[in-house]
Amino acid sequence: MRVIIYTGKGGVGKTSMAAATACNIAESGKKVLIMSTDQAHSLGDSFDIAIGKELTRITDHLYAVEIDTVYEGEKSWGHLKNYMKQLLTAKGGGGIEAEELLIFPGLEELFSMFRILDAYESGIYDTIIVDCAPTGETLSLLKYPERLSGLIEKVLPLEKLGVKTVGAVLEKAMKIPMPKDNVFDDVEYLMEKMKRLQKLMLNQDVVSLRVVTTPEKIVISEAKRNFTCLYLYHYNVDAIIVNHIYPPEAMQGYFHKWVKLQEEGMREIQESFSEVPRFCVELQPKELRTLEVLGETGRHIFGAYDPNDVLFRRKIYEIDREGMSLKIYLPFADKEELRLEQDRNELVVGVRNECRRFPVPAEFAGREITGAKFAEGYLRITF
Repeated sequence: MRVIIYTGKGGVGKTSMAAATACNIAESGKKVLIMSTDQAHSLGDSFDIAIGKELTRITDHLYAVEIDTVYEGEKSWGHLKNYMKQLLTAKGGGGIEAEELLIFPGLEELFSMFRILDAYESGIYDTIIVDCAPTGETLSLLKYPERLSGLIEKVLPLEKLGVKTVGAVLEKAMKIPMPKDNVFDDVEYLMEKMKRLQKLMLNQDVVSLRVVTTPEKIVISEAKRNFTCLYLYHYNVDAIIVNHIYPPEAMQGYFHKWVKLQEEGMREIQESFSEVPRFCVELQPKELRTLEVLGETGRHIFGAYDPNDVLFRRKIYEIDREGMSLKIYLPFADKEELRLEQDRNELVVGVRNECRRFPVPAEFAGREITGAKFAEGYLRITF
């Protein structure tokens, strides 16, 4: 099974590209599910049919769903959320807007990913295509499994057996409610599911991310930042889709001044993503809607390539035992924006406002960092 995730800046055409890819793969006879995690769903608009939170059959081989994040959230952590609400209002006399306080950025997107995990683990489909929210939300979504597990452990450190034994006494003495069994069930469910989700997302034989961009400089800059951050979290970006390219015949008259700008943008994309397969999509004479048009576009995008393949893979994390060093691939990172720290047996690598912890390889355990050099997209750390 394959999971292919489309991401990029808002307005670049992620939904259309994801839908066209789904049509292309389904035409080959594979059973495909396309899912939207963007709360501003437009998947139904692309196919020109009504699509909701329940599975919708589009063809014999193609199915679609627009994930309802509120519904998925209640299903995933309803009991835990209610307990936390009780804690917040225990001494507040009902004056606290607890519902608003319990909205954690990115949490709803995480529950959307649970739905993707469920589809993957069902084994029903050959390919799952994911139309993600714009870049910022996607990055938040992808790093949540790693971060939320630690938060839950701190917020709810009590053991189920201990609460059963002394819960009533504590509840009376502290005047706060103790969690019930179903709260612990929610915690166990979340923790276990996040582990499986993280394992799936880092499986480069199964999961690929594809960045959609346009030839405008501001959008290309966002795509490069996105690309770097995804590699920082060990996700595999196997293709760049360049959308909204103006054909030569359209660059006449009023749009003549755009010729040079588009040429510069295309040159930057070629230079920046030289090793990654790039697929160019010209502005179409008709709107990218309906199954027929999306099917034509999907065939046009990939040509002789099979979009279901893993189109590119690069080793992100390399250990050089002889040179006592390791390399981390961080394309497009600026040397001035990098920071590196050692926290006991972990390396803390930061790029701008993104931060990731890497375990120090067992071979280097107990050693201190002696140097670091950033060159040709790699951060080389010596011990």
